[in-house]
Amino acid sequence: MSPGSAGDTQRRIAAILIVDDAPANLELLRKSMSEQGYQVYVALSGERALAIAQRAQPDLILLDVMMPDMDGFETCCKLKQNPLTRRIPVIFMSARTDTDDVVAGFDIGAVDYIGKPLRMPEVYARVRAQLQIRNNSDTQEEQAERLRTIVNHMAEGLLIIEADGRIQYTNPACDQYLGYHENELAGRSIAELLSPMVTQEYLDYFAMHAAHPDTAHKHGTREVAIRHRDGNLLSMDLTLTPMYLRQPLFIGLLHDITHHKQSEDALQRAAYLDPLTKIANRRHFDSFLEKEWQRAVRNGCVLSLVLLDVDHFKLYNDSQGHPAGDTCLQQVAQTIASHACRTGDLAARYGGEEFVMLFSETEAANAFELAETIRTHIEALQLPHPRSPTSAWITVSIGVATIRPHQLDDREALFVAADRAMYQAKEGGRNQVRATSSGSNAWETVKALILR
Repeated sequence: MSPGSAGDTQRRIAAILIVDDAPANLELLRKSMSEQGYQVYVALSGERALAIAQRAQPDLILLDVMMPDMDGFETCCKLKQNPLTRRIPVIFMSARTDTDDVVAGFDIGAVDYIGKPLRMPEVYARVRAQLQIRNNSDTQEEQAERLRTIVNHMAEGLLIIEADGRIQYTNPACDQYLGYHENELAGRSIAELLSPMVTQEYLDYFAMHAAHPDTAHKHGTREVAIRHRDGNLLSMDLTLTPMYLRQPLFIGLLHDITHHKQSEDALQRAAYLDPLTKIANRRHFDSFLEKEWQRAVRNGCVLSLVLLDVDHFKLYNDSQGHPAGDTCLQQVAQTIASHACRTGDLAARYGGEEFVMLFSETEAANAFELAETIRTHIEALQLPHPRSPTSAWITVSIGVATIRPHQLDDREALFVAADRAMYQAKEGGRNQVRATSSGSNAWETVKALILR
């Protein structure tokens, strides 16, 4: 079927440039190729052929080898040196059919070599074959270019990873996410991006999939911390998909969820903070106590609970006003929070003017000393309290309870003991610390207080 036949109407008519210094040969080829349905350009010299090829961009060039001034070999060399014409396939036509001549033609860059005198059916067949190859090549290159464009403009980061964990390719979004230059990650290991534990999990999965590609499960999406080039950790969703070409490969898609995690963390912090004092709220404290209680049970450690109440706070609010009352609570909160220094310590506002503190791995005597230091520190703020019958300044009453918890013990009992100790401080004149223990077994003292 010719290029211009009805079955080919959806495809652009192929253009051929014929180059021959003999006008008779040129006219014969022009007429024959036109009858085959091709668009034909002609040139009598190599110089003219170069100009037409650059301007018209033909799909194929039929090029005579033996021409004056610039022969076919030199013309072909110049075509291949020009970025605009280097991809145009060239078929040589020549009476010089010795092996050395044919090899020289292919070495220069020709795709075929036809001997003269020309046998037109053979010329037609060779032209069709090369145009089909060119068309297939163009189609594949267009698809590859389309894919490159998609990959290069993806919002998600893309990595191609080999079975040994070596990174083969990253797209611009991945480079931008992680702070690397183009191709800088190629050849590096995923161990430079992920924690050792996560890296080993992926390497085990790669090995399993490489050994049993038909039965291995897909790894799917998981949240990971990926190391930026500057050392900071970024929260990412990583989706892995296996792909087997000449070797097992894995396509990794990265979706940056750092801002989402920051928002999520901010919401969680807000849910756990008292809005007025900016220290932990009751919800946070209860959750923290649960965790530390279980740890103390496992490790046989002691816990000390401190309950603190601002003395005569209603009188303070009535005389100084609620804005002053809010400021007072904020200063008290920051003062007690400054004494919760360790990871196992926490200060919280438990409600109204009542605050609570937990000190993990803190014996009764040490907890009492800490509570006394806190009481002194708050009084030293010298927040005026003109109507207080206890002091000219804001003061607090504090109760302390200590326990070495066991599985059958009740957290509520610890609170009751600390609350009773605080009540004793109030009954004793306020602005003081009372404890459920004076160096004896703390839990026995707690039980005695509860059961009496």
